[in-house]
Amino acid sequence: MDKNNLFTQRIRLRHLHTFVAVAQQGTLGRAAETLNLSQPALSKTLNELEELTGARLFERGRLGARLTTLGEQFLTHAVKVLDALHHAGQSFNSDNDAPTLLRLGVLTTVALGMLPSILHLFHQQQPNTLVQVATLHNNVLLAGLRGNEFDIGIGRMATPEMMAGLNYELLFLESLRLVVRPDHPLLSDNVTLSRAMNWPVVISPEGTAPRRIADNMLKEQGCQLPATVVETSATSLARQLALRYDYVWFVPSGAIKEDLAHSALAALPIASHGPGEPVGIITRSADTLSVGAEILLSAIRKLQAG
Repeated sequence: MDKNNLFTQRIRLRHLHTFVAVAQQGTLGRAAETLNLSQPALSKTLNELEELTGARLFERGRLGARLTTLGEQFLTHAVKVLDALHHAGQSFNSDNDAPTLLRLGVLTTVALGMLPSILHLFHQQQPNTLVQVATLHNNVLLAGLRGNEFDIGIGRMATPEMMAGLNYELLFLESLRLVVRPDHPLLSDNVTLSRAMNWPVVISPEGTAPRRIADNMLKEQGCQLPATVVETSATSLARQLALRYDYVWFVPSGAIKEDLAHSALAALPIASHGPGEPVGIITRSADTLSVGAEILLSAIRKLQAG
């Protein structure tokens, strides 16, 4: 029997639980307390595991137990196995009074646009799930994902440094539109960006992707923002200003898809140049997604494809 087969046949969950506990606690004593074991029993299990792997997984000394390079590699696999088993157990949970939790971080424009349809479709398939939704700027969203504050994110591609440890799946390219209420006086005229800037504007704050695109549009056509401007990331506020008054709203296309389809808002014949900003699904590279998270991803893909 080769070494790999011997390992897979003899490895036990107690080996993985012991290994992960020592890695997390840093000492055999604290790990033993966590697992409610005696330290000799824990040491014996750890020795069995190192014998099965044929490698030293920890350097043990007076200051505690420190993972070796091989130990760090094995930790990744051990955590995935235990996490997968945990999620598998949850899928068999018949307690309908205990909803599972799914944490979702999204761009504010996504929350106003596609998210309601996604959540409706998801809950039709997974009714016993509490979904916590946070709407954030993209850099905060990415930091939250890396810090395990969210299970799934819908956001924009960023620099390699900000995307470290994250997976990205493109959903669509988001352009910038200028929208107004359907009876806005601008619509009765020959619309240009210069004429649109004679009206009050609502726009995203500086430092955001939509604002960068808007500033480029204005610069390319030799225009400037008017004196009357509202800067905000609150899409609900921006939408009300555009719906009820004469504000011209610089807005990512995804946020006003439904409003345009139902003629609640009208798009001016002015659009940003280029393919648009990529918006996609973002998850942690090292994680195994729960059943609920996989169903949510399926709902996102289905609605985007449709």
